Amino acid sequence: MKPKHRRLTFVVIGIGLLGVAAALILSAFEESIVFFHSPTELSEQSNLTERRLRVGGLVEDGTVKRGGTTVTFRVTDLANTVTVAYTGILPDLFREGQGVVVEGRMQDGVFVADQVLAKHDETYMPPEVADALKKSGQWQHMQESMKEAGQMPGDAPR
Repeated sequence: MKPKHRRLTFVVIGIGLLGVAAALILSAFEESIVFFHSPTELSEQSNLTERRLRVGGLVEDGTVKRGGTTVTFRVTDLANTVTVAYTGILPDLFREGQGVVVEGRMQDGVFVADQVLAKHDETYMPPEVADALKKSGQWQHMQESMKEAGQMPGDAPR
């Protein structure tokens, strides 16, 4: 075999190995990526049942129900809502009317969460939740609600 053919063979084998390595890396990323969705996006897309998801919004007032170690509540973006079931201990800052991001899977129309992330102070809202509220056109309404509740910086309850 000529040296030119030998080099060409090594180059082709190298490119093939790089392609296989890239395919393996991309498939590993695809399995571990968790996409954020608002309740409105969940209601519009029905093909999200097999994927692991993050859903963010506000905990709807009057919807938190505790039964043993399972808690059910509804998360809203003020346009649509999704029912969430969570088994475990909720974060200390979890409350009705506050921002929350839950991670898990959709099962039979209920979002079964295995992780609940609550906001860390009264003025913070997760960026994903704020973006979803802005996208749904409910951001102004949310700001007015927060001002009325005295949760905006520098505001006092009325």
